[in-house]
Amino acid sequence: QVLLYESGGGSVQSGGSLRLSCAVFGDRFSNYCMGWFRQAPGGEREAVATIDSDGRTSYADSVKGRFTGSLDNAKNTLYLQMNSLKPEDTAIYYCAAGRVYGSLLAQHYNYWGQGTQVTVSS
Repeated sequence: QVLLYESGGGSVQSGGSLRLSCAVFGDRFSNYCMGWFRQAPGGEREAVATIDSDGRTSYADSVKGRFTGSLDNAKNTLYLQMNSLKPEDTAIYYCAAGRVYGSLLAQHYNYWGQGTQVTVSS
């Protein structure tokens, strides 16, 4: 059983920055592809970024150049640095673990955190 705990969400103004963290328990995250997803009110869950154990990343077009995924193997923790935030980035952000490397499809992820709220005001 893999347990994921996100933190770092909050409220910022447009143009601001936040860094989300996801602590992984129960297994090494090097055994999985890790993903960041988000879900806005009334919207579907969408992929934001993926990161594998070698640190290779992929991003949704909407966040390229603004968001950066990284990981700390020693802490079994991954991060999502979010810069130049926009009101449309407002959502609950989730980290997830799966076996399909590089996938941006939520159905390929088996384990999910509880989510952390990010609110960006204009």
